[in-house]
Amino acid sequence: MLLEICGLTSHYGRIQALDDISVTVEQGELVALVGANGAGKTTLLRCLSGVQPISGGSIRFDGADITRASPEKRVALGIAQVPEGRQVFGPMSVEDNLRLGAYLRQGRQVADDLERMYTLFPVLFKKRELPAGTLSGGQQQMLAIARALMSRPRLLLLDEPSMGLAPLLVAEIFDVVQSLRGDGVTIFLVEQNAHAALTLADRGYVLETGSVVMTDQGHALLADERIKQAYLGL
Repeated sequence: MLLEICGLTSHYGRIQALDDISVTVEQGELVALVGANGAGKTTLLRCLSGVQPISGGSIRFDGADITRASPEKRVALGIAQVPEGRQVFGPMSVEDNLRLGAYLRQGRQVADDLERMYTLFPVLFKKRELPAGTLSGGQQQMLAIARALMSRPRLLLLDEPSMGLAPLLVAEIFDVVQSLRGDGVTIFLVEQNAHAALTLADRGYVLETGSVVMTDQGHALLADERIKQAYLGL
């Protein structure tokens, strides 16, 4: 088991955002977390990255307790997050954004990984010298994913990768996610597009008002009538 979240709670002041969350992700899995806006999905990822305080419970990564570890320590252990809204560094070039993703690493490996990212995302190679802020929304999402991959993560946290994108770009982004899964990257995917996420997922969790209300294999959740009515509009 690569990631084990047990009984996690988190608050914003007196407001409880997460209540007794327990989630596991095995090595090589793609696990999806779906739910409506405000359910607590992004808060959970922020807890995993170490930027949101945890009120109770524990997080273990590859058997080690990281509940109180700093964000920097978590990155060094192999956890990388693609944040909601992409959050690329607009004035900096595309290539400098990518190099920032590898700030803990040096030498030839960084150059090799740059080439790998340009192969995975050819449009980034074409625009490598341009400010990241000049890219389209879909291109910025690709850059955010590539920047996270530059750290060679053992666990990739994807927060709403389809947000604000046109349908054709959404399909392209999920093709990338599927390709990464095929390459053996372990992915914890937070996504409001439940159909797209659960179609790809080995397993899924459904979050409502800060609590996990359902969990099953991805295809089983897709076939569940409650999920169809609540999240798929069927």
